[in-house]
Amino acid sequence: MKLVIIEPLGVEKEKLLAIAGEYVSNRVEIIYYDTKVTDTATLIERGKDADIIVVSNLPMNGEVIRGCDKLKLLSVAFTGVDHIDLSACREKGVTVCNCAGYSTAAVTDLVFGMVIALYRNLIPCNDVVRQGGTKDGLVGMELEGKKFGVVGTGAIGMRTAKIARAFGCQVFAFSRTEKELPGVVYLPLEKLLASCDIISLHVPLTEETRGLIGKEELALMKKSAILINTARGPVVDSTALANALQTGQIAGAAVDVFETEPPVASDHPLLQVKNLIATPHVAFATKEAMVKRAHTVFGNVKAWEAGTPQNVI
Repeated sequence: MKLVIIEPLGVEKEKLLAIAGEYVSNRVEIIYYDTKVTDTATLIERGKDADIIVVSNLPMNGEVIRGCDKLKLLSVAFTGVDHIDLSACREKGVTVCNCAGYSTAAVTDLVFGMVIALYRNLIPCNDVVRQGGTKDGLVGMELEGKKFGVVGTGAIGMRTAKIARAFGCQVFAFSRTEKELPGVVYLPLEKLLASCDIISLHVPLTEETRGLIGKEELALMKKSAILINTARGPVVDSTALANALQTGQIAGAAVDVFETEPPVASDHPLLQVKNLIATPHVAFATKEAMVKRAHTVFGNVKAWEAGTPQNVI
């Protein structure tokens, strides 16, 4: 049986292969590729003889899936699977497992880094010190007492809500599935948007969530409100958000995700406004999370080999 790690996973090769060795049987041949490619032909070439492919966020479209004739398991080293053609996988009988949970702490950390950076003007403060300036015009705000809105209460959303409460925020949530969360009040999306000071998005990208936050939704928000998106880029209408920021309809935003993976085009509308913090899809990317992810991805392989697949999509 052949297992192909089709792209690097953010862990040193020796350490990654050692982790793999903890989970997969000796009869599994492991092939490791330490470069990222996105073209269909090369992906097929890499995976054509694989029974198992480990992939992070490379585009596994239908042509790639169908071109990997022997493929039986796709172990995705990522939470979201919108880059995987699931229809093609079902057509070929390929089991798909993800790594939900590996980046919960990492993503939540960045959410509050972004909130504090916006509330305390960290980037302008850094710039003004380097230019010999003072705090004039840079008085910030505190999180305590603010209304914090969490859109989507999966693992990351729940952790975000918990930490927001620790900061002394009043926490509200909107989610397709409501849960019993201490100190959290569920609201309809429109009411949450209209009443909260901070909105943090934690939904997967689906047909229902694509464009969830658009012109009409942004118009509901307070002029003093900020929006944080560490979920998926297309959940937010970027042009509408850029306009809302440019016109002062909302006070600020921070985004880690765009319609495509970085590099982001220099003429992207969100890069034309000043009251926005942009990061290159790094919310999940911590050293600790990469190791957690490696253990989960190969744990998925072991469970599948044993006939008890886990984390199945």
